[in-house]
Amino acid sequence: MTFQELTTVAPFVAAVLTAIAIMGVDLAWPNRTSFAVATAMIGLGITAALVIVVGGTGTTAQLAFGGTYKVDALTTFLQLLLIGVVALTILFGPDYLGPRNLPTAEFATVLVFALTGAMLISASADLLILFIALELMVLPGYLLAAYHKSDAYSTEGAIKYFLLGSFSSAIFLFGLAFVWGLTGTTSTTGVAEALGAIVAGSSELSPGLAMGLALLTTGVAFKIAAVPFHYWTPDAYQGSPTPVTGYLSVGPKIGAFALILRLFADGLFPLAEWWLPVILVLSTLTMTLGNLVALTQDNVKRMLGYSSIAHTGYMLVGLAAYAAGQVSGAQGLLFYGAAYTFMNLGAFAVVSALQKRAGVTSQLATFAGLGRREPLLGALMLLFLLSLTGIPPFVGFWAKVFVIEPALEVGGALTVLAVIVVLNAAAAAFYYLRVAVYMYMREPASEAEPLRHGRLLWAGLAVATVLTIVVGLFPTPVYDSAGQAAQALPQDITRASN
Repeated sequence: MTFQELTTVAPFVAAVLTAIAIMGVDLAWPNRTSFAVATAMIGLGITAALVIVVGGTGTTAQLAFGGTYKVDALTTFLQLLLIGVVALTILFGPDYLGPRNLPTAEFATVLVFALTGAMLISASADLLILFIALELMVLPGYLLAAYHKSDAYSTEGAIKYFLLGSFSSAIFLFGLAFVWGLTGTTSTTGVAEALGAIVAGSSELSPGLAMGLALLTTGVAFKIAAVPFHYWTPDAYQGSPTPVTGYLSVGPKIGAFALILRLFADGLFPLAEWWLPVILVLSTLTMTLGNLVALTQDNVKRMLGYSSIAHTGYMLVGLAAYAAGQVSGAQGLLFYGAAYTFMNLGAFAVVSALQKRAGVTSQLATFAGLGRREPLLGALMLLFLLSLTGIPPFVGFWAKVFVIEPALEVGGALTVLAVIVVLNAAAAAFYYLRVAVYMYMREPASEAEPLRHGRLLWAGLAVATVLTIVVGLFPTPVYDSAGQAAQALPQDITRASN
């Protein structure tokens, strides 16, 4: 390993060392939550600083290990976002884990190890590295889903998550094997060159290669919980400890979209006209079914789980616009990922806070009278719900605008898709605002004293709230950063195959 390569992978190494440091601190000072959290925050801060220092700008990329590891503006944007997801989740965790005697240090360690996989995905320029990174991200997720191992629902959800996740990984690996065997390379650039030759007419698309591409697409669709590959999501979300549910709804989703951008944009972009119809269908089904089923839910965690599926459909609109030639579609997708992180983690943090007292469920009845019992917590939940709905001036409004605009600019079928987004957003308002009705227009089921919440939870909620409001009022800096990241992606077929 050369010094230049070591410098390029420094953020990834820092994340690994952070996870090891948390374990070391817990061994030296067992059950000291503050020490473990402080170590995690310091390590993640150093990792984020290294990402910024090492990060690429524009279309300039730094390559390492024979071109299999690539750092560009897209890598920088995604890695900073993923670090933010894990940092917020660690802040939200102790308030829920403590009363249940679940160790925070192990929770933080597993989360940071999952972060290393997601960071590696964002920098991968090789199909084999993408697969290894994907497994490094999802395997800790299985552990986290079953973290409350004495809870039958947690165990059941984790088993379903593990079985279907392993099944989808196997499908992805089969597809990778077909593509590798029939193109002779695992490099995303090499795959793009081979597919570019097919588009140019100098070679033919063999049935085996078509099968490989279909398997890759199916495997990725499982990972983002796109309909009809979404069955694992509701049970895994409902059964997992609530801070874990918040992470699963955001972290692996951002990581999976990083996988899509590295695979479909860097490797399969020459065939964009071929996979665009697939994305259109997946987006329509995902947002529509996710919202329709969410309308019927009385459990808020399960409702937010189906809502997460719907938001996957909205993000796919940006990918469809990018495939149709609008780079602003990828820009909108990246902005949506950032916006969704703030507001969705905030909403799950409020649910987690209400469940601090053991035995409290996440049924709608739990939220009855919250606006009077705990006015600040109720106001924050209302804010996050309004943002998830897409009400201005919160960040969720701009997230939807920035994926709808590129679709309208493309026109044709994507105009219809944009209309479907608007209709689905209107339908989603019903189940989001139903929670608000319970908080402010229903009497509480009991007269229990308000809970005292930890400083870490309030700190995390403060960060999520400020970002939801401030980025909503001033979206340009984040949107411009997303645009710079999107510029690192291929802009046309010629560039993708060169």
